Amino acid sequence: MPRRIHSRTLPAWKDPGSVFRARYAEATYAVWLDGGADAASGTSVLAAGHPGSVFVTADAMAATVTSSTPLDARAAPVTQAASVFDALAAGLGEVATGEHGSGSGPLGWFGWFGYELGAYLNDVPAERAETPDAAFLFVDRAIMFDHDAREVRLTWLEADSEAEAVAAAAWAEELGAAIAAIDESAAGEPDLPAAKPHFAPPAARWRHDPRHYAELIARCQDAILRGDAYQLCLTNRVDVDVRPDPATTYLALRASSPSHHGGYVRFGDIALLSASPELFLHVDTDRIVSTRPMKGTRPRGTDAAVDAALRRELVESEKERAENLMIVDLMRNDLGRIAELGSVSVPSLLAVEEYAHVHQLVSTIEARLRHPLTALDVVQAAFPAGSMTGAPKHSAMTILHELEAGPRGVYSGAFGYLAVDGSADLAMVIRSIVLTPAGASIGTGGGITALSVADEEIEETRVKARALLAVLGAASDPAE
Repeated sequence: MPRRIHSRTLPAWKDPGSVFRARYAEATYAVWLDGGADAASGTSVLAAGHPGSVFVTADAMAATVTSSTPLDARAAPVTQAASVFDALAAGLGEVATGEHGSGSGPLGWFGWFGYELGAYLNDVPAERAETPDAAFLFVDRAIMFDHDAREVRLTWLEADSEAEAVAAAAWAEELGAAIAAIDESAAGEPDLPAAKPHFAPPAARWRHDPRHYAELIARCQDAILRGDAYQLCLTNRVDVDVRPDPATTYLALRASSPSHHGGYVRFGDIALLSASPELFLHVDTDRIVSTRPMKGTRPRGTDAAVDAALRRELVESEKERAENLMIVDLMRNDLGRIAELGSVSVPSLLAVEEYAHVHQLVSTIEARLRHPLTALDVVQAAFPAGSMTGAPKHSAMTILHELEAGPRGVYSGAFGYLAVDGSADLAMVIRSIVLTPAGASIGTGGGITALSVADEEIEETRVKARALLAVLGAASDPAE
């Protein structure tokens, strides 16, 4: 029998940021899929692990999956040879029914797929990352914030045993009362970017300095002229020797870089803090699949006239338009592998979206998922996203492996949820900070074509990294 989803609507709206501060800022296993501080539509989700929560990680190079219940000290992790997709599918094996239909909100696997898993899927060589190639927490209890209706709901999955049912009911009772008691008028000052320290800022170590990155751009263009690729998404990595509090850092990031697909994913001593604006994959309960690649960037202007000119420059750029169209074609092909015949469409092409620091050129591709395929099949067909590889995908990834000289890790992967009702929502891991015991890291990059100008591409990587480095209190530009 399918397990039911239970739902309780709370009597009053509460801001997700206030609830996060009060209940989840100290949680060591927690997720916040964040619709944004000023969201007027969509959904935000907050959840934390409990002693029965299952957590899985994958090592693509070893082809193993480790399963654990990290908040239950009595249980030891179990590692076995397996596909992470099989492990995730087992957790989604029974589709749950909701008391209020799909409006109850998503429950299921929350976490990330790292870029090196995509290399494995595409039979491309990769460096070993210091973070798991996939990491997912099974969320069976969550808080849903419906920004359209201004409603807060507690949602939980029917328990397997009487003891678990009692625990879930107690969770809902206690949490509902605690949320109702939150005094938002006393929540403190609005979130601000981290204050600059009085001492020298921590050094930002760029994997490739500007001179070397320019050489890599030239090598990308040589490969394009040879016909080995049409476009290459060349990336760089910035490491910063800081170990800040994950929750405080995320609140600063969401204040300085508001986004509709933000995310806080903390799994023990690793945390992903994202201000991502890019949807990788969305699968709804009616089996409609959509992806929204972003290719083409300009910085925001210092005043309205400059901003309008930069926007116009983006719209009229032959290079940026060609870059976006190449990835649209690639993603149409990827979705065609899992779609009903003739269902792939492009409802929006080359639209401009504005964010706090950049203008972005965005297109939308849709398809209907072919029966009996699932959201996991969509991920396997399309991951990693073409906007983070270039085209053709296999050739581009092979070339980039030779050039980038190190793993990408979580950066340029995808994060979000795979729900028990068959839906999924995964954002691109861009505009993101990854925290580990070794420090903080940021990925940045851009699409290289035959028309790319090295100085412009280098500046684009700086623009994309600048706000993230500011949150960490680090110097914003690489040393020449």
